[in-house]
Amino acid sequence: MSTSVVAEPGITASNSAANAAPLAFLYEHPQWFAPIFAELERRGVPFQKLFAPDHFYAVDEQGRPSFKVLFNRMSPSSDRRGHGSGIFHTLSWLGHLELQGVRVLNGSKAFQYEISKALQHSLIQSLGLRYIPSRVIHQPEQAIAAAEGLRFPVVVKPNVGGSGAGIVRFDTPEELAAAVKAGTLSLGFDHIALVQEFVPARGGHITRVETVGGKYLYAIQVYLTGETFDLCPADICQTARGESLSTACVLEASKAGLRVEGYTPPPEVIDAIERIIQAAGIDVGGIEYLVDDRDGQIYYYDVNALSNFVADPMRVIGFNPFERLADFLEAEVARAR
Repeated sequence: MSTSVVAEPGITASNSAANAAPLAFLYEHPQWFAPIFAELERRGVPFQKLFAPDHFYAVDEQGRPSFKVLFNRMSPSSDRRGHGSGIFHTLSWLGHLELQGVRVLNGSKAFQYEISKALQHSLIQSLGLRYIPSRVIHQPEQAIAAAEGLRFPVVVKPNVGGSGAGIVRFDTPEELAAAVKAGTLSLGFDHIALVQEFVPARGGHITRVETVGGKYLYAIQVYLTGETFDLCPADICQTARGESLSTACVLEASKAGLRVEGYTPPPEVIDAIERIIQAAGIDVGGIEYLVDDRDGQIYYYDVNALSNFVADPMRVIGFNPFERLADFLEAEVARAR
């Protein structure tokens, strides 16, 4: 077949028959998915690991894979690790597999939303839900005019990215104009960015809701320091009570200043989250929202098709979400067979 099990050091196929396994993962980050790999191995579920930076495929019949289900785990922040060339390659390959009748979890539709924050806001707006006031630009010089009518502070947020990558805050129009004049305003990987109001979060936290199979799984409240835009829940290393989660964090334990707590949103919020997820075609993913301290209204602002789940979940949310994810994957493989 056209794909192969390609491993970084320390990452290997789950068993000797991996090439015939009905489930495959396309992934880019070497650490984020270790918990689900471990859970599937514990259950004896065969699967393939396809390392996105080394992946290529044939368009003809040689490109027909042996697996029945592909779980897309490609990261929109891969450019930060030198793997950005795989982003649009992944989008093409997902479409190719879908045309062949392969069941793709977080497929081409979901991935299009994953790699476009502009499109995410259009989706939220189309569903009649509140979104953070934004303008979409493709030239740094457009930022000044785009910011007109927005309340400062504003942020300039790259269209493609993750974990807060590349977001810059400007407290005044003069600061923004100075950055444009100095040529220091970066629009990110695809040269598209959002000029967006910086919304003060009521209670000092945002809420991240995770879903599996288009349905609510759990939520966490992330308490912000006000000094960082990096909100990846898997990297948060302290509970709201100050308990250390450093042994369970996937990456960057230095983020111990951020705190996290399990939370159950109101039913109407869960319903809105599920509407967004289902409209985006996301099988496994998360939505972030906050309450604007200025008007008390809920604003949905981030649609994620790449969920790593919170660090130390038993302590934070009371159960292991990777077990639920493994149940879902096994059911999808059984259905595809």
